[in-house]
Amino acid sequence: MNPEYKIEAKDLVIRTLGKPTIPSPITRFLKPGVPYPFVKDEERVVFDDKLKEVVGRFMIDREVPSFECAGPREKIFFTPSKTNCAIVTCGGLCPGLNDVIRSLVLECHHRYGMNKIYGIPYGYQGFIPEYGHKVIELTPESVANIHLFGGTLLASSRGQQPTDQIVKWLLDHDVQVLFVIGGDGTLRGAMDISEEVRRQGCTISVIGIPKTIDNDIMFMDKSFGFETAFAEAVKTIACAHTEALGAPNGIGLVKLMGRHSGFIACYAALAMSDVNFVLIPEVPFALDGEEGFLPVLERRLKARRHAVVVVAEGAGQDLVTGELGTDASGNAKLKDIGLWLKSKVEDYFKVRDMEVNLKYLDPSYQIRSVPASPQDSVFCMRLAQNAVHAAMSGKTEMLVGRWHGNFVHLPIMLTKLGRRRVNPLGDLWLSVLESTGQPVSFK
Repeated sequence: MNPEYKIEAKDLVIRTLGKPTIPSPITRFLKPGVPYPFVKDEERVVFDDKLKEVVGRFMIDREVPSFECAGPREKIFFTPSKTNCAIVTCGGLCPGLNDVIRSLVLECHHRYGMNKIYGIPYGYQGFIPEYGHKVIELTPESVANIHLFGGTLLASSRGQQPTDQIVKWLLDHDVQVLFVIGGDGTLRGAMDISEEVRRQGCTISVIGIPKTIDNDIMFMDKSFGFETAFAEAVKTIACAHTEALGAPNGIGLVKLMGRHSGFIACYAALAMSDVNFVLIPEVPFALDGEEGFLPVLERRLKARRHAVVVVAEGAGQDLVTGELGTDASGNAKLKDIGLWLKSKVEDYFKVRDMEVNLKYLDPSYQIRSVPASPQDSVFCMRLAQNAVHAAMSGKTEMLVGRWHGNFVHLPIMLTKLGRRRVNPLGDLWLSVLESTGQPVSFK
């Protein structure tokens, strides 16, 4: 773990709305006398992965930084038949969104018997009357087949909305639980909602299910949609490789997602080991100079007559001129490294009167919109189930994630500490260097 993050035990405490006193209804699905494996708050997963002598799930001293294990509790806080919940999806599309929605609805309805489940359309806009979006009442029937399709049944939007109006909508509709599915900006919004709920003295649980196709949320093994994304990216890389082989000095240039983190580019390149160069945001590179990217690419073409290059969208932003401002979520708009790099490569070889045949592929929107892979689908279901368990037990201001192979509860505040990024000195990047054969750096 990055040493700049000094995490103490108190930073990992999960806030609760009150003492759970109601027996969980989950036991009604078992035969009398059969014990159910309920989870206790004392079951923890150690935070520091350097404690090698301790593995997985165990009881530990509360002074040791550790995450609370996710799972059903024996006693719950809300009375299920009187509980209404709302589900909202925000930000860009990501494989698995429909799987999460579906699993939330099925768990709320079948396992807990909640009263109503509201689907909020178009992200946080759906709470604001002036937009005119129609709220959907979700049922097992309405979500039965949505996991077979990409995107989100509820649609989405970017940007924050007035927090006080969101809380007013929740109170007007007697909502006790809000499930928020989104990335870092969305989760910051969820934290603002929770703080407004607390300020007004309301009893509403706010639970986040982190969504980032880039796999860049801190303190998590992975995020949903990531495995589907790099699996789909492999198909595009295979096409780029075929194109590169099909012409003299063929170059297949593929731009993949990864604003700040190069996980998709790295994993896709490893899965499709015909990639010769990977450029990611975490590793700066130069174009010119004897060991710059372009001369190294030239040597590759002279030796092998083809090359495949994968570049993450956030790579080389310091090289591309111009400022584009920010998007609705406050994120800096990225300069198009893919088209810029394509132009630089073509200009470089044109000056040298060397024939190249470059094919440029950008599959970003196709990847975002596909249905989840089976493995991602299972992961989405388990995240959703654990989110419902947490909400019904009265926990709030938290998100569900996986750490050291265990599903855990994380305070939403942790997402403000930064982004998960590829370590240029770590084993993942070393594997990429070994697979591609590219230099440690281009300079």
